[in-house]
Amino acid sequence: MPVIETILRTERLKLRKLQPKDIDLFYQMMSNPNVMNPVPQEVFSRSKSDEHFNMHSYPAPDSTKKVWAVTEGSDNLFIGLAAFLKNEKDEDEIGYRLLEKHWGKGYGTELAKGLLDYGFGEMHMDTITADVYIENRRSIKILEKFFTAEYEFYNEHDKCTDRRYRLTKSDWLNR
Repeated sequence: MPVIETILRTERLKLRKLQPKDIDLFYQMMSNPNVMNPVPQEVFSRSKSDEHFNMHSYPAPDSTKKVWAVTEGSDNLFIGLAAFLKNEKDEDEIGYRLLEKHWGKGYGTELAKGLLDYGFGEMHMDTITADVYIENRRSIKILEKFFTAEYEFYNEHDKCTDRRYRLTKSDWLNR
């Protein structure tokens, strides 16, 4: 059995590269309206899900996106995604999404904290942002534990009003 490289480890979770065995659980997550509506995005068809999975599994060499599988404990079974992206202002941004059956366990908070530690520590970022649909109460609750709300704007891509959150490395280190 091949060794699976762990990118980031939190108390209960691990982040690793997406693997071919993740494709069905990825589709289960991306085709679930309860997962996609709070974004808000349309649910993915199987072909669209597979296309996105392959894009994130084998990113272009110049890609600024870092998208990883989230796994629980030592079983390496896919339970969601965590990512570093670039927003429209070319600023570093975190994102995460979990299979619905893993909601309500505190994993979102644990992921956000782990991504912030990793971004500021390992990736040497100075500022990290996060965007969230203003109706996505669960994600807002998580982000407000760490970030400062900066402003709201119309997200043309998702056709909704989002709120941008921001956190600087100095604020993170001095918390």
